[in-house]
Amino acid sequence: MIDIDNLKKEFASRFGGEGTAYGAPGRINLIGEHTDYNGGFVFPGAVAQGITAIVRPNGTGTVNAYAVDLPLAFSFPVEGEWQGPVAAMYLYGVVREMQAAGVQVAGFDAVYGGDVPLGAGMSSSAALESCFAFALNDLYHGGLDRMTMARIGQATEHKYVGVKCGIMDQFASMHGRKGSLVRLDCRSGEYRYFPWNPEGYSLLLVNSCVKHELVGSPYNDRRASCERVAAAAGVETLRDCSWEQLEALRPTLSDEDYRRARYVLGEADRVKAVGEALERNDYEAVGRQMYLTHEGLSRDYEVSCPELDFLVDEARRMGVAGARLMGGGFGGCTINLIANDKVSRFSQEVGRTYADRFGVRCKFIPVEIGDGARRLAL
Repeated sequence: MIDIDNLKKEFASRFGGEGTAYGAPGRINLIGEHTDYNGGFVFPGAVAQGITAIVRPNGTGTVNAYAVDLPLAFSFPVEGEWQGPVAAMYLYGVVREMQAAGVQVAGFDAVYGGDVPLGAGMSSSAALESCFAFALNDLYHGGLDRMTMARIGQATEHKYVGVKCGIMDQFASMHGRKGSLVRLDCRSGEYRYFPWNPEGYSLLLVNSCVKHELVGSPYNDRRASCERVAAAAGVETLRDCSWEQLEALRPTLSDEDYRRARYVLGEADRVKAVGEALERNDYEAVGRQMYLTHEGLSRDYEVSCPELDFLVDEARRMGVAGARLMGGGFGGCTINLIANDKVSRFSQEVGRTYADRFGVRCKFIPVEIGDGARRLAL
């Protein structure tokens, strides 16, 4: 989390006095990519990096906020419509959605900032939404449970930012638990914690520091493929399509639609296998499933890129237990499950070979699994 003392000083300078501190984390997803909108399972965990906010009711009908990272100061009325810069709409949306859920939110002052690396696919926006949903629920005695607050963050993305995201990011930011990953059923909302005690191993993100601008909407195209196959199989989502059904339909499907569906069904099997591996503390088996996921994302779902494929190939060459692209694809990060005694050499060598190949320096982000949204001690 960001240095809270700096936030305290900024808050005192802008608004005088003190407020209450809250924090919410970003997230990683160990496995289960592009499964959320197919009604399937994901396997996220909260991370140490996140958003921290200092908040205090001000007795007015206005919200006054300052985002230290941007930097951006803005104000908006608690009641009525308002349109501000995109960065401000996250907070505005949370306020309006909290009100819609029955929480009597009034005016407040806030200063916030974070240390979630931008562009790394660690969901800084979900951390922001979760931080303020938790804070307002606490300050205004809303009584909402964590899943309801996660859905408020999701609704904020849909209605006020224009991103039709799934529930995973906000869910992980709300429900994270140190020493555990959580397997979420994206259809039912049911979830289960699994132990995360990788003695001798670490999670390391490698940020490719590239993001390819693609013509059209590749995310929507892939979602449409999945929906076509589900409709052909007579099921609501690919979650309910069996391998037998998919193979029976193959002659009627385009090659592209078939491969998209093949990836999704395979990923469902891999998520199950990872849960079983975690229960027996078999992290090498977890890593093997990560490599298989990357192969599916690259070849069948076609959401990788040369930079991500290179990073995964380098991980394999250097004996990393598991690696795959993390997130939507076309750039961003790989997530690596790596033996502790290999981290230093891996970082040095891959840093060099990647720069030689692409003329860009990648960034290495150590990951520690932490707790979800919470009130912080000042």
